[in-house]
Order: sequence, then structure tokens, then C-alpha cells
Amino acid sequence: MIAVNAKKLATFAGIALVLFFVIAQPGNAAGLVNNIIGFLRDAAEAVITFVSNIFS
Repeated sequence: MIAVNAKKLATFAGIALVLFFVIAQPGNAAGLVNNIIGFLRDAAEAVITFVSNIFS
């Protein structure tokens, strides 16, 4: 019997799910990526503003 590493199986399942989403609905996938990038950009700008206000 072959023991399957749960972490490796979860990784492959996650990659398969992402690929399926990108292939099945590329427009929605692109929108999701744009939303994530926008959130990260806003968060970075907020941290920069916070640090700037501390040192000024």
C-alpha cells in the first residue's frame, strides 16, 4: 500500500482547482487577481502612510 502525503495531495488539489478556475472562467479569474492586487496595494499604501506619520 502506498502512503499518500496529505500535504502533497492538498497542494495538487489546490493547483488543479486554480487551473480549472482559470480555464473555465478566465474573465472571473483575472478579476479576482486584480482585486487581490488592489487590496495588497491599498494595504501597502496604508502601512507606508502609517510609518511616514510616525517619523514626521
